[in-house]
Amino acid sequence: MSDRATASERVTRAVIRALGALPEPAQRLIAGKPVVVDGQKLYTEVQMALRLLNALPGSDFSELPLDRARAQIDAEARIFGSRDAVAHVDELVLPTRAGTVPARRYCAVEPQQAEGVVVYFHGGGWVVGSLDSADSVCRFIAASSRLEVISVDYRLAPEHPYPAAVEDAVDAYLWVRRERPGARVAVAGDSAGGNLSTAVCLATVDEPLGQPDYQLLFFPVTDLAAKSRSYELFAEGYFLTQKQMDWYRGHYLADPAHARDPLVSPLRADDAALAALPPAHVAVSGFDVLRDEGIAYADRLRACGVEVTSQLVEGHIHAFVNATGVGRLSRRALADAVDHLVRGLVPASV
Repeated sequence: MSDRATASERVTRAVIRALGALPEPAQRLIAGKPVVVDGQKLYTEVQMALRLLNALPGSDFSELPLDRARAQIDAEARIFGSRDAVAHVDELVLPTRAGTVPARRYCAVEPQQAEGVVVYFHGGGWVVGSLDSADSVCRFIAASSRLEVISVDYRLAPEHPYPAAVEDAVDAYLWVRRERPGARVAVAGDSAGGNLSTAVCLATVDEPLGQPDYQLLFFPVTDLAAKSRSYELFAEGYFLTQKQMDWYRGHYLADPAHARDPLVSPLRADDAALAALPPAHVAVSGFDVLRDEGIAYADRLRACGVEVTSQLVEGHIHAFVNATGVGRLSRRALADAVDHLVRGLVPASV
């Protein structure tokens, strides 16, 4: 992906990066009084960035027309994300039962020398997000490992409501299985993409080509049928809001009854289904409406006998994996998660 940032985005990006490089005491002066909720203290650099973001007019994409909302999410990704160098970035087209979907391959080594494949699904509530919004996290994973990353541009709602995204995710994963016979394959994603990763694992239990070997879930949506306590604690002011999650849900589910489907709400899958899933690493943010359901899902997997590692990034907000270009803590947290991925997917690295 070329850098498509506008002049305004470049200026904003430069300012945010300069602020992110300030020493913590200087950031605290800008951020204001420390914010502590539920025993968690918001990171100073995150609080500073939130204070600036929340002051901007028109920052709530759910109040915009769809085309502008999608453009805003991609613009935010360009502003906050990094562009880690990798040897290969290739545009692909993957066949699906409904036609084709675009995809993008990232690899820091020659693809045939990769130690495994990661099929990545971007976040955005199944409504916004794209290959470009996931570019920074995919580059980071590839640059930090010897893994090939395939980012999938699944169909979006409301033009294509559930189960379109799940079907595209499953078909993209199966394409990778056919193209990389014998390879270790993980599914990964953030938010809605984490949800799709769980759906792929559940949908391929009896697949002749096999389930994924590992799942990396960043602050996944695991229950659209109920709202956990973290919805109340972080309803607004911490990037992802309760209002925006309601907006996502309304666009994604043409039939509200689908919210109880395990492929939509994997937390509602029965124990037998969850027990059949591959090992997982579940990373959640402390200041996030999705925090509690992500923790609950990791606990359910663990109780069902699945090998699970968990990562609670207490002082961060939703989508920290997309903010590797600013501050210090997003890169540190993402690097920790990628380390779990590599050790879980590539046995020789343990």
